[in-house]
Amino acid sequence: MLAVLALVGLWPSPVDAPAQGTIASALDFLHAHGIPGWINYSFVEKSANVVLFVPFGVATSLAYPDKRRWQNAALGIAVSGCMELGQLLFLHNRFSSFADVVTNSGGSVIGVLLGTAALRTYHQKQAQRFKR
Repeated sequence: MLAVLALVGLWPSPVDAPAQGTIASALDFLHAHGIPGWINYSFVEKSANVVLFVPFGVATSLAYPDKRRWQNAALGIAVSGCMELGQLLFLHNRFSSFADVVTNSGGSVIGVLLGTAALRTYHQKQAQRFKR
């Protein structure tokens, strides 16, 4: 999971650069067919940042089930902060952003909550199985 995040976060140029035209065209098409204008490129980019970190949050909560939820979420926040710091210090074609840390962190928190819920459901089913 960290390798994927490192590839996306520390790639020398923005990973969406090759697809910017396609995304913009798709958004123009969707807007022409009734999708609200607030669903724009910025919205898509921020949503992608959230979605990128959801699997990390799930993996963290499954890998460290004995940690508190806030501790697992804090790990995602730290990883996001390190990625943005790496962009700021070493990658001149990338744009470091506090907003990216916030959206990445949101994805990590969502993932931790989903992973915790999955573990809770698994343990409840296991407990019911052993009651029989």
